[in-house]
Amino acid sequence: MEQELKNKVKSSTALIVLAYIAFISLGLPDGLLGVAWPTMRLSFSRSLDSLGLMLFATTTGYLISSFYSGHIMSRLGIGWLLSLSCGATGAGLLGYTLIGSWWLIIPLAVIAGLGAGAIDAGINTYVASNFGERLMQWLHASYGIGITLGPIIMTMGLNLFSSWRWGYIFVGTAQLALALCFGLTHSVWQSRKLDESSEIKENLTDYKTPLLDTLRELNVWVSILMFFVYAGIEASLGTWCYTLLTESRGISSEMAGLLVGSYWATFTIGRILAGLFTKRISIDSLIKISLLGAFAGAVLLIWNPTKMSSLLSVALIGFAIAPIFPGMVSLTSRRVSPKHTANTIGMQISTSGLGIALIPGLTGVLAQRTSLEVIPYLTTMWVVLLFILYSFSMNAKHKIKALGS
Repeated sequence: MEQELKNKVKSSTALIVLAYIAFISLGLPDGLLGVAWPTMRLSFSRSLDSLGLMLFATTTGYLISSFYSGHIMSRLGIGWLLSLSCGATGAGLLGYTLIGSWWLIIPLAVIAGLGAGAIDAGINTYVASNFGERLMQWLHASYGIGITLGPIIMTMGLNLFSSWRWGYIFVGTAQLALALCFGLTHSVWQSRKLDESSEIKENLTDYKTPLLDTLRELNVWVSILMFFVYAGIEASLGTWCYTLLTESRGISSEMAGLLVGSYWATFTIGRILAGLFTKRISIDSLIKISLLGAFAGAVLLIWNPTKMSSLLSVALIGFAIAPIFPGMVSLTSRRVSPKHTANTIGMQISTSGLGIALIPGLTGVLAQRTSLEVIPYLTTMWVVLLFILYSFSMNAKHKIKALGS
């Protein structure tokens, strides 16, 4: 039995390293496109705004696969799901480099999005089922590494080969290699964890709960809404911060670029540090402290007594919100029953993609009709709403049980 436990520790370590690499690779394509687009659009003779259609196609695939990931996982198993998903993403990215028609890019973008959504939801479900909050925080920090490396890879491809295609060839090939790794290890991903008494515990991925049953749970809908709001907060500030600072507050483009960079830098640092403190403070307390920190940063952004306060407020918000998303994923089984957890995580991931797409757009519409200064007020409003939803979700399950009894 002792040898069996040692073997399980070794296999668990290997799988979590593989999961981190997969999440780094998940961030790579997001970092590639921004650098690739100026030359990519010229090679297809497209206008600047054609990017929106490509992003819409990718998001559509992402939303579909992540929403149904719990259902698919219960049929295929986590290992095969990840293998097929990485294969789909790799095929989509490599497909970009092989075709000469813009309109073939769109279905390929859907395929790449399908793979990315299933990878995101699948690995989140697996880590939530088998590991603690610390590893969940570091998992999401690894995505930040990927989205940071993406522009570097594409820039190197452009400088060395004068073509955007080489960046996608590199990342697409890496995705196919990951697909092979997941396929070869599929049986290990399905192995059940042992508790301290060496008894086999049931994983969250073992349940085969119908989606309609999960959607009948009130707290599932609250959880879904939480992720929609959180993703909107993260994406809105990252999208509109530069415009707010340069066009409304007279900050130079160089300084504004530094501020936006500080937002993502402190965001990544926050997730790394959060992983170190999850054994000293409960994840529930960490999320509440983070929300209070984000609220303080948003209020400081509204107040704006000096230009330096903009730097502090943006960096504070980035640092504060960092642990929230992985923390809320880790606590999914506390908000809903275990049999609904895998389905719920998939729907949460899917809805976060919808929040990234809709809330920044809504913010832009309101800023156009009023003023860019509405942005920090909206950020404050969303943070308060998220705090209310989160507090309700963590208490609602117990209240419903009490009413039932």
